[in-house]
Amino acid sequence: MGSRGRGRLADRPATGPAPSAGTGAGPAAGSGAGAATGPVRTSGAAGAADAPVVRGRAERRRTARRAARRRRRSRLWEIPLIIGVALVVALVMKTFLVQVFVIPSGSMEQTILVGDRVLVDKLTPWFGAEPERGEVVVFKDPGGWLENEHGPSTDGPVLGGAKQVLTFVGLLPSDNEQDLIKRVIGVGGDTVECCDEQGRISLNGKPLDEPYLAPGNPPSRQPFKVKVPQGRLWVMGDHRDVSADSRFHMGNPGQGTIPVSGVLGRAFMIAWPVGRVHQLDVPVSLSSVARGPAEPGTARNPAGVGPVPEEPPLVMGVLGIIPLVGRRAGRLSS
Repeated sequence: MGSRGRGRLADRPATGPAPSAGTGAGPAAGSGAGAATGPVRTSGAAGAADAPVVRGRAERRRTARRAARRRRRSRLWEIPLIIGVALVVALVMKTFLVQVFVIPSGSMEQTILVGDRVLVDKLTPWFGAEPERGEVVVFKDPGGWLENEHGPSTDGPVLGGAKQVLTFVGLLPSDNEQDLIKRVIGVGGDTVECCDEQGRISLNGKPLDEPYLAPGNPPSRQPFKVKVPQGRLWVMGDHRDVSADSRFHMGNPGQGTIPVSGVLGRAFMIAWPVGRVHQLDVPVSLSSVARGPAEPGTARNPAGVGPVPEEPPLVMGVLGIIPLVGRRAGRLSS
């Protein structure tokens, strides 16, 4: 019994505390299972390689200077690209979509005042749309309506070339552009006559109610009667006493009328100043009149014509609502 019992006790696991490494009773350090379960520490060259690299102040400064140089080079490329895109957009808008014109005279008061900027629709004429009675239109000088009073240019070749580029895209006014703004009273086939017993203008025999006239202005101080040829328009300013419109050019080719092909677009809104922003509506008194028969145009010379009002000699269109280049904004003859 003694030897057999002692054998069983020897096979039992030890329940006491593990012997100290220094006593020699436990397993040797670095060998057997005890070595596998102990903490692993590195030292020397291997530990230094794994430590984070701390950059000095001089290295940080060099990195910041390199980043600043890259940003400057990026701006040098971005600025010409932005300018180029803006010029292309401006050219497309001016040519095909909308252009802003500045009004320099009072010939369209009280509808459009001096200094107003009007938006002109240049898109619909590309699709064959023709002006209707009552619309306010911008058109090219049909000949003899404006006088050229341009002196020789004092700009040098560099400044002159830059102005030509900006004028071409619509960011600067043109020195030789000759545009006017008036209201369409008669279209092809209409008979426009002044005046009836109440002093009103009649269109195809129907007297017109003209609420847009400037206060104190009669419809016309001179009599006239004209049959508007096909493809042409009879136009008048809302401030009749100061507007050199179709009445004053009946001796010119076209008997005072203008060609539809010379119309640049319809002014549909006053865009500046902010307090006057509103849409330019078409009067019902004009749009509701039936068209007259298409016959060859005839006209008689007006009687009792007074002094011809002067028109500003230059007409300038600009692209922006607020002038972008100084105070020399473009102007539109009216």
